[in-house]
Amino acid sequence: MDLQTAEHRAAELRNLLNQYGYEYYVLDKPSVPDSEYDRYMQELLELEAKFPQLNRADSPTQRVGGNILDLFEKVEHTAPMLSLGNAFNEQDLKDFDRRVRQAVGEEVTYVCELKIDGLAVSLRYEEGLFIQGATRGDGTIGEDITANLKTIKSIPLRLRENVSIEVRGEAYMPKSSFHALNKVKEERGEDLAANPRNAAAGSLRQLDPKIAASRNLDVFLYGIGAASKIEATSHSEGLNFLDRLGFKTNKERQKCGTIDEVIEYVNGWVDRRPHLPYEIDGIVIKVDSYKQQSELGTTAKSPRWAIAFKFPAEEVVTTLLGIELSVGRTGVITPTAILKPVKVAGSTVQRASLHNEDLIREKDIKLGDQVVIKKAGDIIPEVVNVLADQRTGEEVDFVMPSHCPECENELVRFEGEVALRCINPKCPAQIREGLIHFVSRTAMNIDGMGEKVISQLFAENLISDVADIYKLTGDQLLALERMGEKSVSNLLKAIEASKSNSLEKLLFGLGIRHVGAKAAKTLAQSFDTMDNLASATKEELLAINEIGEKMADAIVTFFEQEEAVELLEELSSAGVNMEYKGAKPVSAEESDSVFAGKTVVLTGKLEQLSRNEAKEKIEALGGNVSGSVSKKTHLVIAGVEAGSKLKKAQELGIEVWDEEKLLVEFNK
Repeated sequence: MDLQTAEHRAAELRNLLNQYGYEYYVLDKPSVPDSEYDRYMQELLELEAKFPQLNRADSPTQRVGGNILDLFEKVEHTAPMLSLGNAFNEQDLKDFDRRVRQAVGEEVTYVCELKIDGLAVSLRYEEGLFIQGATRGDGTIGEDITANLKTIKSIPLRLRENVSIEVRGEAYMPKSSFHALNKVKEERGEDLAANPRNAAAGSLRQLDPKIAASRNLDVFLYGIGAASKIEATSHSEGLNFLDRLGFKTNKERQKCGTIDEVIEYVNGWVDRRPHLPYEIDGIVIKVDSYKQQSELGTTAKSPRWAIAFKFPAEEVVTTLLGIELSVGRTGVITPTAILKPVKVAGSTVQRASLHNEDLIREKDIKLGDQVVIKKAGDIIPEVVNVLADQRTGEEVDFVMPSHCPECENELVRFEGEVALRCINPKCPAQIREGLIHFVSRTAMNIDGMGEKVISQLFAENLISDVADIYKLTGDQLLALERMGEKSVSNLLKAIEASKSNSLEKLLFGLGIRHVGAKAAKTLAQSFDTMDNLASATKEELLAINEIGEKMADAIVTFFEQEEAVELLEELSSAGVNMEYKGAKPVSAEESDSVFAGKTVVLTGKLEQLSRNEAKEKIEALGGNVSGSVSKKTHLVIAGVEAGSKLKKAQELGIEVWDEEKLLVEFNK
């Protein structure tokens, strides 16, 4: 066969396989037997192997999983992937409806959709070709998992129309795939996956796409993040548009004209949910009209035009076998119930939080009790109450120890607190937990150094404080379980990269009591360097608006400790940055910038700046960046593919700049 003939046949096979795949995985209406599909797939694989120039990114053969990745790259979403506010009862839904109607009027239609229990993903297409898929991440920055998402056969590699679009959806593991995965794990003697949601997330965050391909995941698309052209004026029309493009959407959705109809839909799924082939943990309710969505806008975290109704937690009875104590990084002693394994809301539960000693006393919990367990918000297992009438007399009172279970130091309870604490600064458990916190994503963000790696390093006496992380060698890391040369190389690169973090990351990572991520950034912006902060007086700290008495005392106490001084010297000697690198905030009164005192909205994709860079620069010049356009907005910066926010700004007569004008202002 010559190249021209092969090219023609390959195109024919791709069209056939894409159509058959769409019928099977999206419509659930296969038109040919599996053997026919497999025969065509094998023929295409052989053609592409014989003529490598025929390989294409949208070929069905690309779904089997490619080479192992070194790491996940970061991806900035075109528009933020916001989380949803929650409703737990009918009154919450009625309150949501009242707020909506007060803002946009009485004529409101809602769309109700099943809330799929999986991993939120964003898919980006250019001229109809799938080019990138990412996790939600923190809502602004996610991780590039394109190679893994390509293995999900219901995700089209090429759309039915050549549109450029970013869509959002939920990748999930069907119940059948979950049971098959756990059967394999059981046969191999491995720990079973806890639930389909965790299994799906774990599958998509594997560096080896072949693992994701073997898990038989699926996806439902539920919305449009940004698009070059779309005629839809409502969410329901938008979903129909996604259907037309070849995406898989959930057909159980329903339009409702009143909140009573919404409540009826919600109640109808409470009992029907166990019969679905996938897990759901609630119902999402959205205002249908895009115009009304735009009018309602968003908060910093959630859209005001949507809410998630969370199903009532399932409650079951099991036996309390024991109570285990753990020591947190701040020395707090937390009791955990050890339970006879029981299935709750789709996953097997063996442990549940008891929070503190006072709760154990308040609920009169004894070892050996029959206890009622539920998942708070279908996520965190907790002990609801004790079935005291089922006691046999063999139950035993739990006695909280007077000394730390890790270091034997005497426990103390500070005035006004319910928690017992170990105040030994050399307590192994606190040190280990502090190390885990230091490397976490919100602190120094050392990718690849998770809890298991830290625990191994600590157990082998290779690290005893955070400065030791920067002394690790490749040979030491290679000696750890499941650490190959590539993993070690990536980890050493991540450790080196963390040295250049801005000061606030290090401050938060040090775990100074009462200093969270936001306070750490405020301190870094206010004092510029670690030395300046270390020498600050309590009065200087209190002069900062967001710093209170307790935090100021904790900061002064931390820097007075000889161990802290030595630790910071070691970190500095290792090359860890001790200065603030971000933009300095300026008050409106201090700034002569055009942004001073103005509310600015960023919309669309910026090509020369990231959204975060633009936001930081505007705020540094005394401006305030908002997530939604309103009458109070002074200026809108419109990037590529700007949508409803730009349209609303034009309707309200708000000044609009493009990115070029923004850059000119920044460079003045």
